[in-house]
Amino acid sequence: KRGWCCNAALSALGILFNTGAGQHILKNPLVVNSIVEKAALRRTDVILEVGPGTGNLTVKMLEKVKKVIACEIDPRLVGELQKRVQGTCLANKLEIKVGDILKTDLPFFDACVANLPYQISSPFVFKLLLHRPFFRCAILMFQREFALRLVAKPGTKLYCRLSINTQLLARVDHLMKVGKNNFRPPPKVESSVVRIEPKNPPPPINFQEWDGLVRIAFVRKNKTLSAAFKSSAVEQLLDHNYRIHCSLHNTEIPENFKIAQKIQTVLKNTGYSEKRARSMDIDDFIRLLHGFNSEGIHFS
Repeated sequence: KRGWCCNAALSALGILFNTGAGQHILKNPLVVNSIVEKAALRRTDVILEVGPGTGNLTVKMLEKVKKVIACEIDPRLVGELQKRVQGTCLANKLEIKVGDILKTDLPFFDACVANLPYQISSPFVFKLLLHRPFFRCAILMFQREFALRLVAKPGTKLYCRLSINTQLLARVDHLMKVGKNNFRPPPKVESSVVRIEPKNPPPPINFQEWDGLVRIAFVRKNKTLSAAFKSSAVEQLLDHNYRIHCSLHNTEIPENFKIAQKIQTVLKNTGYSEKRARSMDIDDFIRLLHGFNSEGIHFS
C-alpha cells in the first residue's frame, strides 16, 4: 500500500525518532481511520495538523478535504512527508509549515486534528481555545491522564485548573482510548483521543481575570478558599491591583486599609469562605469572580 510509513522503513532511511521531543508515530491504520471518521471532515475544510510525523493521518485527511496545513518541527520528517505526496494529486492540497507551533501564529482553519507531542499539550490547548476566528472542533491525541483531566468533573480526583479552564471555553468529550502498541516507538504511557468544541459565542468573561482567580484557588485545591487567599504573595498581588483600581477610579483608600480583611469579607459575603476549589464548578467561580470584581479586587 503506497507509503504506509512505519519505523522499519524510516530506520532503513537513517531516520530515528526523537522520543524526547514526543515523536511517537501512529502506525495502526484502524486508529487513523477512526480519528478521521470522528473528525467528521467536509470536502470544503481546511485542516490544521500538528506533528504530522510521517503522514499516516495526513494522507487520509488529504483524500477528504480541501487542504491540510501540517506543522512539523523536524525537517527530516518534513522531507519524508513531501516525498510521500510528491507526484500525486494530493500534493497541491498539502501546505507544510516548519517550526514550533507554540511560537507560530495559527493560520485560518476549520478543524484541527493532531497526534500531539505530549509535552506541548497544555499550552497548545489554550493557544487553540483563545484563537480567533473560531474553528469548528479539534480532535486531539493526548496522554491518557491529561485527557482525563480535561474532562474531569468537580469533586473527582483529577479535577484541576486545566479541567475548569478548558470547560469554561469549550465542550470536551473523551472519544476513545489508544493503547501504546499502536505507536512506533511505543510511548511509556497510554493515550486517548479527545474532541474539543469551542463555545461560540464565548462566555462574557475576561479570561486573564478568570485564570488569575482559578490559579490561586487551585494551588492547594483541598484547602478552603479562606486559607488559600491568606498567602502573602496573593495578598500583595491583590493589594497592588486594588490600589491601581482605586487610583483609576479616584477612590480614596482609608489609612487603616487592609486587603486581607477585604478579601475575607468578599469570601464570606459570597458564601465561599469555607468552600474548596476541588468541589467548585464554573458557576461558583463566575459568582466568586463577580463578588471580587464588584469590590474593586482584580486578578490581572
